[in-house]
Amino acid sequence: QVQLVESGGGLVQAGGSLRLSCAASGRTFSAYTMAWFRQAPGKEREFVAAIEWSGHNIYYADSVKGRFTISRDNAKNTVYLQMNSLKPEDTAVYSCAARGGYLGISRRIADFGSWGQGTQVTVSS
Repeated sequence: QVQLVESGGGLVQAGGSLRLSCAASGRTFSAYTMAWFRQAPGKEREFVAAIEWSGHNIYYADSVKGRFTISRDNAKNTVYLQMNSLKPEDTAVYSCAARGGYLGISRRIADFGSWGQGTQVTVSS
């Protein structure tokens, strides 16, 4: 399994931007499909964005499409989530997740075997 550590969360006003980073351990990062999920207080964890191990396929949740961008830098073993035009409803703990072995892209929580601890994002109105 791969160890994942998120960073970049914080407090921002509505309309602002944040960039989250997720650093992965290990030498096979390029084989992992990566994703971001979020969980708001009192709500279930939900899918945000995913990028396939090849970088060729990317998925977004409808709620973030056009505002968030997922990317990866295999040389740095890092996946990013650039979040623009943030809204109060984006407030949540954001976690990155990994799916290894050159498996395809997915939106399903159960398809990801490694998870980070999460980073808090708070958007004030």
